[in-house]
Amino acid sequence: MKHRLVCARRVPPKVAARMRAEFDAVLQDDRDLTHAEALAALADHKAEALFFHSGFKLDAATIAALPASVRVAATASVGFDHVDLAAAQARGLMVTNTPEVLTGCTADMAFCLLLAAARRLGVFERMIRADAWTPRAMGEGLGVRVWGKTLGIVGMGRIGKAMARRARGFDMNVIYHDLMEMPGEDAEYAPSLAAMLPRCDFLTLHVPLTPQTHHMIDAAALALLPQGAVVVNAARGGVVDEAALRAALASGHIFAAGLDVFEGEPRFDAAWIDRPESVLTPHVASGTFETRDAMGFRALDNIAAVLAGRPAIDPLWS
Repeated sequence: MKHRLVCARRVPPKVAARMRAEFDAVLQDDRDLTHAEALAALADHKAEALFFHSGFKLDAATIAALPASVRVAATASVGFDHVDLAAAQARGLMVTNTPEVLTGCTADMAFCLLLAAARRLGVFERMIRADAWTPRAMGEGLGVRVWGKTLGIVGMGRIGKAMARRARGFDMNVIYHDLMEMPGEDAEYAPSLAAMLPRCDFLTLHVPLTPQTHHMIDAAALALLPQGAVVVNAARGGVVDEAALRAALASGHIFAAGLDVFEGEPRFDAAWIDRPESVLTPHVASGTFETRDAMGFRALDNIAAVLAGRPAIDPLWS
């Protein structure tokens, strides 16, 4: 007898194939389920597991409406700000995520945004597509050099460490701020943002969104960065005060920004369209064939472990 599962979101073909092979699964290949549809499917199927990702909010109301048969909910994401963990723990619902498997590709994308923002790739790509290539003076439309500069990393977890390794390949000096110093890191620890920010030619963010990190990069923090710094965010949109960042770009204090995440996504503030200094991507840092498959497989591994009576591999509470 296969364990029963409902998948609330479309998944890559290889993940869907494994889901159907190993579970008695309800899933759609062509569309996502609404919350109402997912809850109805869970009840009708007497499902033991829910597979979802960051586009599906597992809030207190949804958790309260889950059928009693549901024992585990696995999000195919490393972030979990879309989950009410307190409500899950109170109900006894095991919730898991998928760390590690998206580390490399997320760091690749963050460094891609850093390079693209520094060298004005968005501006130049649009120029070529608009057939607007005209002769330029030697000092016109320049970017900023990356190699040999100083990169500040906020959050030295798996992705932050991977970002540091990429930066060292560009001969960058790496400093970082985290809740505590990481022994053995080939990077300088800064005990506070105030101590680190004035030294950063580039700033990259790799922290979860929590009440403590919400708008941690605000107008005051941006003002501490040197004139002409570049800001990269591939973590969560709410970590940055977007209005303050746009103001810093408009004033010229911040040279450029590379953003893969936004507050309120999939919607985003249309004011970004008028900021040509920004390079914008739609939350696709993990968007490679290999990584999305690995994320789906890791979520299924967690579900299988819990339903077999084993400990979750990646529990969000214990």
